[in-house]
Amino acid sequence: MDLKSISDNVSKAIEELFSIAPVKPGQILVIGCSTSEIMGGRIGKYSSMEAAEAVVEGIANVIPKYDVRLAAQCCEHLNRALVVEEKVAEQYNLEVVTVKPVMHAGGAFATTVFEKMEHPAVVEYIKGHFGLDIGDTLIGMHIKHVAVPVRLSINKIGQANLVAARYRPKLIGGARAVIPETWDKTGQK
Repeated sequence: MDLKSISDNVSKAIEELFSIAPVKPGQILVIGCSTSEIMGGRIGKYSSMEAAEAVVEGIANVIPKYDVRLAAQCCEHLNRALVVEEKVAEQYNLEVVTVKPVMHAGGAFATTVFEKMEHPAVVEYIKGHFGLDIGDTLIGMHIKHVAVPVRLSINKIGQANLVAARYRPKLIGGARAVIPETWDKTGQK
């Protein structure tokens, strides 16, 4: 597997997602990643620290330009908890849990993010503004309501399926509701 192409494709996918979904500084990008799927194996059965490093490099090449915060989803063995910087947990009033992800309880991706963050914290729950799901890791539970799928030109990272999402505010009130002129029916300003 070409690790440089993994990194490049992750960067390209994030750039494309951010060109479609309006980005504001401080918003949260949720990423779930199965390195097993990237490498062509079954989720949870072929973890790769090298693939995780390539994914993290691809993320690091993009998100600082937008001042976006990363929330890295752990695997199901940690109930899909998320690794964030401690200041993100404080800023968003997130409850920190006591666990450190490792390759077979958290996953290679979350472990790598945890090791690279300055002051990592793990939280059980978050409501992110955008997301990338690399390898069918089920990030939807961590995207604000209403999650909207985003079609990207890239639909695979390595051998893993890639699905992107953004959120839009809920439309409420039915037919009589007045939606401000600054919003269209998709929730875009």
